Amino acid sequence: MEDRERTERLRQLAAQIPRWAQALGFAAAGIADPAALAQVAERLRAWLGAGYQGGMDWLAERPELRLNPERLVPGTQRIILVRLNYFPAATDAVGTLADPDRAYVSRYALGRDYHKVVRRRLAALARRIAAHWPEPVVARPFADSAPVLEKPLAEAAGLGWQGKHTLLIHPEEGSFFFLGALFVNLPLPLSEDRQADRCGRCSACLSICPTGAFPRPYVLDARRCISYLTIEHRGPIPLELRPAMGNRVFGCDDCQLICPWNRRAPASREADFQPRHGLSDRSLAELFLWSEREFEEKTQGSPIRRAGYERWLRNLAVGLGNARDRAAATAALRARRDQVSPLVREHVDWALARLAGTPPPSPRRLPVAPLADAPPPAGQGSGSPSRHLLPAAED
Repeated sequence: MEDRERTERLRQLAAQIPRWAQALGFAAAGIADPAALAQVAERLRAWLGAGYQGGMDWLAERPELRLNPERLVPGTQRIILVRLNYFPAATDAVGTLADPDRAYVSRYALGRDYHKVVRRRLAALARRIAAHWPEPVVARPFADSAPVLEKPLAEAAGLGWQGKHTLLIHPEEGSFFFLGALFVNLPLPLSEDRQADRCGRCSACLSICPTGAFPRPYVLDARRCISYLTIEHRGPIPLELRPAMGNRVFGCDDCQLICPWNRRAPASREADFQPRHGLSDRSLAELFLWSEREFEEKTQGSPIRRAGYERWLRNLAVGLGNARDRAAATAALRARRDQVSPLVREHVDWALARLAGTPPPSPRRLPVAPLADAPPPAGQGSGSPSRHLLPAAED
């Protein structure tokens, strides 16, 4: 194939990719150069150096793979980024947050696990691309499951800008969407449209954060983030942050719900992302009384499985300690106190003491390490919790 013909066929192929992606159910697709990650290398190192990743040690492992996609998948020349909306329509997120007796589960986790959904469709997109190219195509799909920096790549592909809460925002579709990446060995033309940062002077997402997880705009300290604490963090939840967690038992959406750009965010039509087992409207006490077998049955194929049963109970115990119906909360906590692990029991005792209006006991056997007062990363501005993690470029 001559160079001129090859260039024209690559151009035609790149023009088709967004159409094929939308036919597969994605909201949008764009094409990025892996070299775009060179701009975030120093910010990533500074963020990790400040310890903002908390106990997620894997984020600091093998950074060369995150910053050099061609090392992760040899031969990669371009990365196709996709968006998939997930906000379930028939849920009252704000109403649930306002009711301290109901459990709040992040909207992305109410339905089935998104990893398989996104990867399966990316694989279908790869097959479509391969069928329309005369040479062998090497393509690998990823959906929040490998050392891939999806957000800066998606920004380079024109799918949005990283907001002050560090999540990607699109002016017409907000931020309630998943990102996926397809590594390909084709030198496709790059997406030319870029979304400018439109956050302006707005700081609603920073002010609304219950635990003060943003040291400054575009910087997230995961150690104070409720998403991290309820999903990734394996130990006791720091005492000083428990009251601020309220009824949030798996993840947190406050910084997205308050964002003006989400006023026009479309509801997802995906059946897989609609609430299952009434998780959008369950009481804290009811969920706390689930047996491990019930938990396994009702979270099968759900992102909630990542936390596991013990941490699920730990989170619910904190929520019950913040409940309004003290009688129901106290009854549920007492019913399970002698059946749970030492980790959960410490949180149960804290909750019972809080409900009784007495000073909560200090966790002697499970001491809480104090949060380090790390300095902000020099020269930078800084989501599943990992959706939040890479710092954004400061405006």
